[in-house]
Amino acid sequence: MAFHRSAMLKCFRRSAICLKLLRQGDVNMGRSMKLRTRRKTKEPSLTYEVAELFPRQGEWTEEDYLSLPETNRLVELSEGRLVVLPMPTDTHQRIVGRLFRFMSDYAEAHSLGEVRIAPLRTRLWAGKFREPDIMFMGKEHSDRIGEDYWGVPDLVVEVISPRTEHSSGTEHIDRSEKFEDYRKAGVAEYWIVDPDDKTVEVYVLRHGAYHLLGKWTLGEVAKSEVLKGFEISVDAILG
Repeated sequence: MAFHRSAMLKCFRRSAICLKLLRQGDVNMGRSMKLRTRRKTKEPSLTYEVAELFPRQGEWTEEDYLSLPETNRLVELSEGRLVVLPMPTDTHQRIVGRLFRFMSDYAEAHSLGEVRIAPLRTRLWAGKFREPDIMFMGKEHSDRIGEDYWGVPDLVVEVISPRTEHSSGTEHIDRSEKFEDYRKAGVAEYWIVDPDDKTVEVYVLRHGAYHLLGKWTLGEVAKSEVLKGFEISVDAILG
């Protein structure tokens, strides 16, 4: 019996097959299942047929992405591809938690807007979803806040995950791909926190390009333009 792909996606969006593949970080579902069925010749052919209904890398749409089942991994959508982010380390989460607490308390105390922490999908433009570690939306742009995902934030923070034996880290994507994505989307301010170098870099968007507002290290104070008046010692984040 033939089924329409979109209907099948809805039927199987919470299937054990999709969940298992996502948790393994293998987002090329068709290829993975093909290899698996070669190894397990007795597995029902329907398993392979179901897996083939999920898009291959480069063919994922927003509808496909938003239909993904819940998972314990952070998954982004970029150029029709799923990007499964490395699991954060304890150091990463400690730093994110500290900075989020300071930013959130400050924004609330001064009625400036809303601050959120990952996981929360952020739609930069059609077909481009990222998962910033921290994001701030000024109250004048509150209409960009949705229940399932945010529109373009006013400020984003990425804390670099270091390279480990189990992960390639995130420095390459935080300083290149995401740097360009946030610039193109019009994110007014971009923070890069580097735990290894003990630095906080803040970039502000002017005339379509990011300019370094400042790069601070231990013993110094990092500042924001967008989150008006916000200052924080680097030691409070990275000390």
